[in-house]
Amino acid sequence: MKYLIFFILILTMSQAIDLKSYQEKANSLTPQEYDVIVNKSTQAPYTGEFLDNKKHGIYSCKLCKSELYKSDDKFNSNCGWPSFDDEIDGAVKHLPDADGRRVEIVCAKCGGHLGHVFEGEGFTRKNTRHCVNSISLEFKEVKADENIAKAYFAGGCFWGVEYYLEKLDGVKEVISGFMGGHVKNPSYYEVIRTDTGHLEAVEVIYDKTKISFKQIAKTFFEIHDPTQVDGQGPDIGKQYLSAVFVNNDNERETINELIKKLRSNGYDVATKIFDTVEFYEADESHQDYYNKKGSLPYCHGYTKRF
Repeated sequence: MKYLIFFILILTMSQAIDLKSYQEKANSLTPQEYDVIVNKSTQAPYTGEFLDNKKHGIYSCKLCKSELYKSDDKFNSNCGWPSFDDEIDGAVKHLPDADGRRVEIVCAKCGGHLGHVFEGEGFTRKNTRHCVNSISLEFKEVKADENIAKAYFAGGCFWGVEYYLEKLDGVKEVISGFMGGHVKNPSYYEVIRTDTGHLEAVEVIYDKTKISFKQIAKTFFEIHDPTQVDGQGPDIGKQYLSAVFVNNDNERETINELIKKLRSNGYDVATKIFDTVEFYEADESHQDYYNKKGSLPYCHGYTKRF
């Protein structure tokens, strides 16, 4: 035990040395900023300016301006503080907390206190939550790549939908998760065993210069049975229903056009159209399931319908 205490003291001293070189900047902090960044206090939950910030950009250290987090790694954990499931490589230092239980995170350059990091909670596929004080951060908005877009589909077990859509040229990534329910950050077992209202869904990230929303949607209608009303294949239940979550009127018109075409081809389409709501990633064990398993989907397959 004495060795652990000694180790923590050494780490604390090394942080103090880092902060000394930024003492002039530290002196310009407000009393509350100084208390959190230098004295390692915690900002009150649900009070930080970046808690609900959904803009695209970079979060930097308030003290030394080093870049720490990307907005792409920010997620809603409903914990009261901004949450990130990853850091910019080498930007954040992980240290044993003085309480002997948690892991503190500090700016790797100046040692300024950021918050704490937790693992194994299952919020995202990376299974990591950087719980960061807004007051320790600055934010710079960066224009997102206008050629990169996201689309959302639900067609039964997300494993099969992900398997086929990620094979399309121009699709950069497909993420399995949940949409449309009333529970924040649902787990897989909450969705399949209780009535959270979510559908198993996928988030498709694609390059609009290489593939269109319509092309992806047409494939979606051909890799699952859009006429099944109670699930998909042997997977029966509300969470397995067929649906498209649209981002705008153009996507809605595209889906309606495709459904009209399918009906003219003799298909009694049951697919629902919803407005896009918050998408919750499933944990890592549910990502790229069939690729990891080395097998093929059991309730999805390609059938030409157009």
